[in-house]
Amino acid sequence: MLRHRLAIVLLTALAPAVWGTTYLVTTELLPPHRPLLAAVIRCLPAGLLLVALTRRLPQGSWWWRSLVLGALNIGAFQALLFIAAYRLPGGIAATVGAVGPLITAGLSAAVLGDRLTLRTVLSGIAGVAGVSLLVLRANAKLDALGVAAALGGAVVMSTGVVLSKRWVSPAPLLATTGWQLTAGGLMLVPVALLTEGAPPTHYSAANLLGYAYLCLIGAAFTYVLWFRGLQALTPTSVSFLALLSPVVATAIGWLALGQDLSPLQALGALVVLGSLVAAQTQRPGAAKQPGPGTGPEPEPGPVAHPAATPSVPENA
Repeated sequence: MLRHRLAIVLLTALAPAVWGTTYLVTTELLPPHRPLLAAVIRCLPAGLLLVALTRRLPQGSWWWRSLVLGALNIGAFQALLFIAAYRLPGGIAATVGAVGPLITAGLSAAVLGDRLTLRTVLSGIAGVAGVSLLVLRANAKLDALGVAAALGGAVVMSTGVVLSKRWVSPAPLLATTGWQLTAGGLMLVPVALLTEGAPPTHYSAANLLGYAYLCLIGAAFTYVLWFRGLQALTPTSVSFLALLSPVVATAIGWLALGQDLSPLQALGALVVLGSLVAAQTQRPGAAKQPGPGTGPEPEPGPVAHPAATPSVPENA
């Protein structure tokens, strides 16, 4: 049983680790100043592909549930992340977003009846501290709207994760993943057009390679892993794994782009990894069984997260 759980944790952790490569792909392969276009191309084709493969459409309440989860996990999350990225240095955006596991833990206690333990709270605080050491800079400037957007992104992501656990879909995992990616991608289309204008008419081979990577690997593959993890693990355990994204982004910046890695950053990475281990080794009995009205409803939901494009450290 322990070996099986470890395998699920490692497979789920692969999703945010891959999301941590987004900055490298974006800067090296994609057209500049088109983050929302990248988000649309990343999510919408991936969702349509999964729907086409499964040939399943939502039934009954899953039409509106898919829209809600798609907005929370994809559409609204990406839009808020876009605002935060443009109004804040990457370090502040990543640090504010790192409160996500604590928000998820609180929502899980309120909605699912999970017990909020001291160990979870301390692990969450350590995660925020570790990310701040990893990516925050002394000259970073605050912007009220940017901070609100980053915090809002963490809230909608956490809400989507918890609702994905509460609503258990009767359809296959690939189908429910496709519904959410499609819904979220469609919501991003008008936002991208209004903020970035019409998409370019010419794309290089590098652009096409980058978009293909984000769509097939960075969305279709990783979201299935993420949602599969949510089926087997608690929302709080899964949300802690999202902290791997800034760690991987910083490591890639150091290894592939020749960026500096200070001792404080290395310490921050170790603190983040320590918080992840502490959260994943929570005793199985730490979460109580849901009481009446707090557990999954008779009609089941998909599992969904993170994330979409993770916040990127300033130096990554």
